[in-house]
Amino acid sequence: MRIIPAIDIINGKCVRLSKGDYATEKVYNENPLEVAKMFQDHGIQHLHLVDLDGAKASHIVNYKVLETIASNTNLSIDFGGGLKSDEDLKVAFESGANQITGGSIAVKNPEIFKSWLEKFGADKIILGADANNEKVAISGWLEESDKELIPFIQSYLKEGVSYVICTDISKDGMLQGPSFDLYQKILDQTNVVTSSAVEKIKLIASGGISTYDELPRLAEMGCEGTIVGKAIYEHKISMKQIENFILNN
Repeated sequence: MRIIPAIDIINGKCVRLSKGDYATEKVYNENPLEVAKMFQDHGIQHLHLVDLDGAKASHIVNYKVLETIASNTNLSIDFGGGLKSDEDLKVAFESGANQITGGSIAVKNPEIFKSWLEKFGADKIILGADANNEKVAISGWLEESDKELIPFIQSYLKEGVSYVICTDISKDGMLQGPSFDLYQKILDQTNVVTSSAVEKIKLIASGGISTYDELPRLAEMGCEGTIVGKAIYEHKISMKQIENFILNN
């Protein structure tokens, strides 16, 4: 299982929110590159970079931060937050993103999201399926849609999606543990059917990680990756523990 630290950006700074509430913003570092380099120094190879200004503005905003991190580290970056148009994707990929995450767009304008899958391929496009009470949440979690989470994911698996990031908003930033039951339910009810086999989706768990012991449990369940944010910044999980997990898995 991949460990994917998160850097959330507001006004070019590394911040964290609780339950996606912008009023709970806490700045952890004014230099996101410094944080990214620290991750790389501890054996991290992947980064989840979220443009929270972009999520609110509905277009890419903090692409310069992406460009700076991509050009000064070897991290493989998935980038999300406000990506709504082909032009947004062009800027994200040209700025150094290896993958992009589309959430609101997949709900509000599925034709555009499907066109991205066709144009860039399933390895480049991640479905952001963030949920509150198993309903898909959109627009930087400021809105709840009427879409049920698991049927929503299933519908996109038929369109070729293989990577899915699922955040239980009620858990995000709360350091109370992830939604094990929800992830198990998703894994049990979603399969990717290819011409030669039936494969599990590449589910990336996000939200609520609070202790090291939760990481092996998510790995055993079959999660392909897990995003860790506040637990690192609040020193609930040490970089040494993450380093050891990477070395031993």
